[in-house]
Amino acid sequence: MRVLGVDPGLTRCGVGVIDGAPGRPPQLVAVGVIKTPATLDLPQRLVMIEAGLIEWVTDYKPDVIAVERVFADVNVLSVIGTAQAAGLAMLVGARAGLPVHTHTPTEVKAAITGSGRADKAQVGTMVARILKLSAPPKPADAADAVALAICHLWRGTGADRIAQAMEKQALARQALTKQALVEQGRGVRA
Repeated sequence: MRVLGVDPGLTRCGVGVIDGAPGRPPQLVAVGVIKTPATLDLPQRLVMIEAGLIEWVTDYKPDVIAVERVFADVNVLSVIGTAQAAGLAMLVGARAGLPVHTHTPTEVKAAITGSGRADKAQVGTMVARILKLSAPPKPADAADAVALAICHLWRGTGADRIAQAMEKQALARQALTKQALVEQGRGVRA
């Protein structure tokens, strides 16, 4: 499975692509940031982020996109900008027909380091260790995007399989119920 992780931001939107499967260590495919100058008006910055995300989806062809879920912070303007960038990542994924999932920062930290309270340096160090890199991806936004992708690979795929199994089970129950109703209608008891 190929996962594109997106750490949303207006100035630096971290992006990272990994390949992996359950039981196999993930492999880094690409990592970087989509930058926008603070001197541009907000609409132009959003257009640049969208174009950058479209380029990453087109170039790397992910199977799924994992986006950091925005949480409330003291700096409301920062949260609004981050939420706008996150919305663009979800929109680009949806338009490309890709599943898009969100993960909280605490969830990502816990998946990568074992502690939901880990700092950026600890996350970067563990990303490097997991991917067998000589150093964490730079800047921290890029490392965070890769951490999101790893988190989704490890946590999201399992949850997806459980959801698919539950859906399959529900469909099987529906089919049995329909069959029983048909047989009852013919005077045959199931």
